[in-house]
Amino acid sequence: MAPLRCLLALLVLALGPAAGEAHRPPALEALGEAEELAEELWGAGLPGDLPELEPECRRLLADFAEGSAALTSCLGLRARPVRLCQGCHRHYRRLLAQYGDIARAVGNSSESHNCAKSILTSDRLQVVVTLVEFFNETWEAANCANCLKNSSEGLSNSTVEFLDLFNKSLTCFEHNLQGQAVYLSPNNYTEVCKNCNETYKMLNDLYNNLQRMNRQGGESGHSMHLCIDVEDAMNITRKLWSRTFNCSVPCSDTVPVIAVSSFILFLPIVFYLSSFLHSKQKKRILILPKRIQSNASLVNIQEKNS
Repeated sequence: MAPLRCLLALLVLALGPAAGEAHRPPALEALGEAEELAEELWGAGLPGDLPELEPECRRLLADFAEGSAALTSCLGLRARPVRLCQGCHRHYRRLLAQYGDIARAVGNSSESHNCAKSILTSDRLQVVVTLVEFFNETWEAANCANCLKNSSEGLSNSTVEFLDLFNKSLTCFEHNLQGQAVYLSPNNYTEVCKNCNETYKMLNDLYNNLQRMNRQGGESGHSMHLCIDVEDAMNITRKLWSRTFNCSVPCSDTVPVIAVSSFILFLPIVFYLSSFLHSKQKKRILILPKRIQSNASLVNIQEKNS
């Protein structure tokens, strides 16, 4: 590949302005002309160490380039709100298959160059390998495997259920906001809190259950975080519920928590009260004999006087 770049650079310099021209042609036009000339030289059987890709290898490379462009576009368009896993898993699977075809493929004849060697390892930069590593790292960082079935052919049942409840919650928010906008002030979301409480509670409970299942290894077999789509959806809903609408978070364990907290709060009071009563009782026991002794002395004095 290095000799090819050198040849193209020399051709660009050679394609300078002709005699009598006032301006040098643009660099892109010069590079295009150099590539065309290189194609003609190769077509004429140019000798040397400038091997051309076999047609099959060129087709595989074009397919990979198209797949990587489609996946990049999908990731960018679904960056906010995050919908990477549910929207791009088909593009990701297709790209991995295209990369596998390159890694396994050999050209169309026994004497042709190996496509894997020509495309993946023939230069220092290794663009195709670098792109695949980037996509793999992004996919793993998003934990998309935890949203998908084991075969990665589609969303898992629990993810579909969660996204359905998430959409119902947003629909409920929107519907009640439209209904109360005419009658209430913008900061009063009583109707939203009242009418959407049950839907939000179901969504919140399902998310907590998914977290517990995921720690033990759920449908996807991965025991890390939930996928970024589910986490982002829950974060959005919780911010709307608590910050925007100022609704209280439903909690089924409120009564036990209050009871235990009250018991712990009153423990010091009970301790100090019992200590105070106990010390007072001991003080009485110690003083009582002194009073008896003083009374007996008074009786003796009276007897002597009499």
